[in-house]
Amino acid sequence: MTEPSRVSSSAWILGCCAGAVAVLAGAFGAHALKSAVTPERLGVFETAVRYQMYHAIALLAAALLPLSCQNRLHAWGVFCWSAGTLVFSGSLYLLVLSGVRAWGAVTPLGGVLLAAGWIFMALAVLRVRHHS
Repeated sequence: MTEPSRVSSSAWILGCCAGAVAVLAGAFGAHALKSAVTPERLGVFETAVRYQMYHAIALLAAALLPLSCQNRLHAWGVFCWSAGTLVFSGSLYLLVLSGVRAWGAVTPLGGVLLAAGWIFMALAVLRVRHHS
C-alpha cells in the first residue's frame, strides 16, 4: 500500500472536520435555534449545514482518488471546496446567528468557490484520462 499524498491527507482531515462541524451545527439548529429564529432563518441555517456536509463528503471522496489523479488540479479542487465551504456555510451561519443581512452578500463567493472545486476535480480526472 502506498503512502497517501499530503493533499489527500489534508482532504481527509478537512472532510472529517467539516463533517463533524456540520453534525454539531445541525444539532444546534434543530434544538437551540428552532425556537430562537424564524422558520425562514432556520431554513437558511439548514442550507448551510447541508452544503457543508455535501462538501465534507466530497473532500473524503477526493482523498480516496488514486494518486494518479492527485495533481495540481486536484489540489486546487480541495482548496476551493474547503475555502468555499468556509465562506458559503460560514456566511450563512453568521447571517442567521447575527441577523446582519450583509453576510448574505458574501455567500455567492463561497458558491463560486464550491462550483470551481467541482470543475477542478473533473479536470484533474480528465487530465489523467487524456495522458494515459
